Amino acid sequence: MLSDIYGPQDIKRLSVKELTALADEVRQRILEVVSKNGGHLASSLGVVELTIALHYVFDSPQDRIIWDVGHQCYAHKILTGRNQQFHTLRTFNGISGFPKVSESPHDHYNTGHSSTSLSLALGEAIARDVNNSKYNIVAVIGDGSMTGGMSFEALNHIGHLKKDIIIILNDNEHSISKNVGALSEYLMRLITGGTYNKLRRKSYEFISRIPKIGPKLFTLFDRIEARIKGIFIPSSFFEDLGIRYFGPIDGHNIPMMIEMFNRISKLNKGPKIIHVYTKKGKGYVHAENNPAKFHGIGPFDIKTGKPVKKSSISYSEIAGRTLVDLAKHDKKIFAITAAMKLGTGLAEFEEKFPSRFIDVGICEQHAITLASALAKNGLKPFVSIYSTFMQRAVDQIIHDVALMNLPVKLLIDRAGIVGDDGETHHGLFDIGIIRSIPNFVLLSPTNGNELKDMIYYAASYNNGPVAIRYPRGGDDKYEHSMPKGLLKIPQLKAYYKSQRPMIALFAAGDMLSMAVEIHKKLHSYNIKSSVYSILSIKPLPVKQIEFIMNTIPYYIVLENSYANGGIAEYINSQLDRSMRHKNLFNVAFPDSFITHGKVSELLRYYELDSDTITHKIISMINTEKNSHAKKPLRSISSSK
Repeated sequence: MLSDIYGPQDIKRLSVKELTALADEVRQRILEVVSKNGGHLASSLGVVELTIALHYVFDSPQDRIIWDVGHQCYAHKILTGRNQQFHTLRTFNGISGFPKVSESPHDHYNTGHSSTSLSLALGEAIARDVNNSKYNIVAVIGDGSMTGGMSFEALNHIGHLKKDIIIILNDNEHSISKNVGALSEYLMRLITGGTYNKLRRKSYEFISRIPKIGPKLFTLFDRIEARIKGIFIPSSFFEDLGIRYFGPIDGHNIPMMIEMFNRISKLNKGPKIIHVYTKKGKGYVHAENNPAKFHGIGPFDIKTGKPVKKSSISYSEIAGRTLVDLAKHDKKIFAITAAMKLGTGLAEFEEKFPSRFIDVGICEQHAITLASALAKNGLKPFVSIYSTFMQRAVDQIIHDVALMNLPVKLLIDRAGIVGDDGETHHGLFDIGIIRSIPNFVLLSPTNGNELKDMIYYAASYNNGPVAIRYPRGGDDKYEHSMPKGLLKIPQLKAYYKSQRPMIALFAAGDMLSMAVEIHKKLHSYNIKSSVYSILSIKPLPVKQIEFIMNTIPYYIVLENSYANGGIAEYINSQLDRSMRHKNLFNVAFPDSFITHGKVSELLRYYELDSDTITHKIISMINTEKNSHAKKPLRSISSSK
């Protein structure tokens, strides 16, 4: 059946009974592809029936269906003309794992971060009404997105403006708890029925026209209705905001959802919220039993649910394990996360120190400001946060932490490119952000042991905020042990030193391994080089770099970040002017949003692989030798 679905119009030709069989095929398709490519499995399996019902009732893309969070969109992609390409999910030049405007007219916004749909829906409604257009706007929010403060800001505004918007609250036990029963379902059928709503409208019109007491009676009856509904359903919060509430209903019952969506789309204008409950991981027993594990997962065996290959210990796990070791001896250590307990390696910390573990939900701003108050009162808060999500709390980092020079410790996970998740998840902005903020120390380890040492250093550092950025991936040489003595983090570390080198290779973080590759390849061309790791991005070891540059003709800087605002730009601005001509070029990402794909593929595409860089160095050294004049500073990243 699925092979004949090329768009929502083909779904509408099926009978309601056939839609259940279609759901089984869609679920199997998702499972097969994600088991090979990796991706967000549990969330997408949970919304298959909901997605089918939405496309059966509404007319996408004329009707706007906005997904939040975007990783719930796999079934949506399959049913909107991308089934033939779905095997390319999250691969280089393949389809994205999130809604993407450039990919399909059915994807109205790029939504890789959460809690954006309600603001987008309200903006759509205002624009629709200004343009005198007519179409439905449906925001599908769930999987924790309702914990985000931005959602509540939008709800408040939606209730104030009373625009015609339909909100689908997908409750998969990661947002609002469900309250389900036969009476609740009966009540939903009653209050969405045409007779009830016609009588309701006429009664309210009559009451409001009664002289003097009419408006007061209107308000009283409205409150009584809301309270009666509140006895059976958790509606009062939304009703008090001015948003009519319907539900909860079974998000896996396609006929019931179709009936509900059809009825509600015909109701009077104004905002409406439909509460559907779904099971995360629905239809795949391993994901149902452990939805957190299958939230975002790499390739796995479908039969067993086990990863195809277990990677080395991840940097996230190293960070979490180090915090556990610290917390055993220091009761002031707190760990804070924004709904990413597993992703940031903090599950063990929560288990062993529940009173010192804080998960704030998808509220990065709150996490930072909360940490500032803890630090102000003598505690040692570590905020474990993905680089891409740290962007959402820049003002709090500046205003609530750095301005008061509070010793908050930021563990910036997934720094640099992250591969398959693409533009919305690459961590390429953190260096430019943190580097520019006064009072901050910014460190960048090149391996797991250095990460461990830096976390210990941060725990004892009380002179201001510290940020440690580390990449996605792991370290198979990591040794779990306690650091000895007073920790001092070196700002610069030499890895390979040659006699009379022609070029110095300065690398930060995970780019050290590439610098070593280039060093070896240059050696095969009889070009000597020395390799140095920049462990402290801020403060920058300028004097050490200048000392090295006094005897070396050329240098390049390798960093897993944007060239604009990056380390190389920082070095070039701080070096003595007489040395700046020695910069051949910078190895960093260009001023554009980076697509998705394997890290090796992205490096090669953006001409940042070791072969390309090696030949570029050789070419530029030969050009420099032949030109006898000192050249002005160049800052060259990829030409892509």
